[in-house]
Amino acid sequence: MNNKYIKIGFKDFFSTIMSYQLVMVLGGQDIRQRYKRSRLGPFWITISMAVMITTMGVVFANLFKTDIKEFLPFLTLGLILWSFIIGAITEGCDALISSEGIIKQLPIPLGVHMMRTLWKNFIIFLHNIAIFPIVIILFSIKINISSLLVIPGIIILIMNLLWIIFLLAIVCARFRDMTQIVLSIMQVVFYLTPVIWMPKLLSHHVGIKLLQFNPFYHLIELVRAPLLGQVPTITTYTYTLSMALMGLLLSILVIGKLKYKVPYWV
Repeated sequence: MNNKYIKIGFKDFFSTIMSYQLVMVLGGQDIRQRYKRSRLGPFWITISMAVMITTMGVVFANLFKTDIKEFLPFLTLGLILWSFIIGAITEGCDALISSEGIIKQLPIPLGVHMMRTLWKNFIIFLHNIAIFPIVIILFSIKINISSLLVIPGIIILIMNLLWIIFLLAIVCARFRDMTQIVLSIMQVVFYLTPVIWMPKLLSHHVGIKLLQFNPFYHLIELVRAPLLGQVPTITTYTYTLSMALMGLLLSILVIGKLKYKVPYWV
């Protein structure tokens, strides 16, 4: 029975990959629709993020007694990456529910609706990351060969977000209250993750050890560390790669088992 579900799940997954053009069109359409008739369009996202980074950078650098030259680049990447992660996850919860009409009328692979959400938020991420080159110039951040590790870092981050969205979209389609539960959990996780505070502020050894069990810390470090001229730890790569492989296999199995029930749930 499990082999049957795995085959259905893998078929849907690979059909989704082959439908990448449809995913890109639908995701791009979502962005255009959101900023229809706006002169600056999606660059309003970048402007809003820049204002928030500047404000929080000045306030929290003084609050934590941290050198702003060190803190602002850290905060910039932290907020941009967190915005990408939280946007993909929260919108992913409603990925199937918001695509009810398409699911009931067209035989499109189920994964397309989830990938559409991920692609839309990746476009927003690309708009926001345009802020960082300005920070590099202002604070004379040195870019070295380790910065190339940002490429595999982004790939691993996307792989993890993909399976998280796959699972949450199906669970939230069945249990609508799960969306609010996920939102509440992510609000708590935000404060437990080094986004607006630096890990070195943790003076207690136990706190530093517990931080290593925070998956979102490792997902952010995959991209943030290389862009700051550092190399992510072996623990970070091991942790995130293991999550990606096991998560994708689990999500494929769940899709294979529940795919044909989704139209009745949405």
